[in-house]
Amino acid sequence: MQETKTLILDSSKASQKINRIAYQIVENYHNEEKLTFVGISNKGFLLAKRLQHKFSLICEIEVELTALKVNKKNPLNDAISILPEIDFNNKTIILIDDVLNSGRTLMHAASFITSQGAKQLNTIVLIDRRHRKFPIRADWVGLTLSTTLQEHISVEFTENKIEAYLH
Repeated sequence: MQETKTLILDSSKASQKINRIAYQIVENYHNEEKLTFVGISNKGFLLAKRLQHKFSLICEIEVELTALKVNKKNPLNDAISILPEIDFNNKTIILIDDVLNSGRTLMHAASFITSQGAKQLNTIVLIDRRHRKFPIRADWVGLTLSTTLQEHISVEFTENKIEAYLH
């Protein structure tokens, strides 16, 4: 049986949403000299790279980019690693992921970052499904979408575009 998937965010709209989020970061952090974008691997990191690029086109604030390797199926099972290894102590961190579902991964990653001494932490997701099981939210969201628990959202990255599908 062929799985059906419905395009819910095309490349043009995804780009607009990333652009809007970049401007929101500028508005919030215009006095900062440096920010650290932390993408939750793998797709959160790809989104963080796109966001860093847009951000660099509209402002001069330096951005340090790194990935947080987290086991998304069960975040408590494996240790979190930072690639490349950087120090979060006394830094302004923006934690980025593609989809916020139950909140488990984002909560675990945020807990790890705060335990490393971050000065401030904000969160970004491209799509928020609103199926929260943990008390965390995204500060900046590209698209909020109410779905059933049986439905799945996938975000697909190619060199030139980002698209999101509902399965």
